[in-house]
Amino acid sequence: MKKVEAIIRLEKLEDLKEALSFTGYATGMTVTQVLGFGNQKGVTEFVRGQEIVTSLLPKIQVMWIVKEEIVDNLVKLIIEVCRTGEVGDGKIFVMDVEEVIRIRTGEKGEQAI
Repeated sequence: MKKVEAIIRLEKLEDLKEALSFTGYATGMTVTQVLGFGNQKGVTEFVRGQEIVTSLLPKIQVMWIVKEEIVDNLVKLIIEVCRTGEVGDGKIFVMDVEEVIRIRTGEKGEQAI
């Protein structure tokens, strides 16, 4: 099993959810609002004539635990849906998952996903 985490733009979440519903790659996901910066380095805005520099930008972190054979297709889908070609599109992280246990039933492994 693998854990796939994607940090994406706020406006891409609904598009990603819709694309996932058609593919069936993942039966569920966890979504967290996060703040961060990378190459984008933040945004400069002017409010009432004053310069405001926001260095931590709002993003969405989405997480899935999936079977290993689904990972490549899921990553391709995330890239296809979330890429704008601009700085700040985000990152995808793929990690090994040792064990998954469903609390309600005690099921383990892929049955718990």
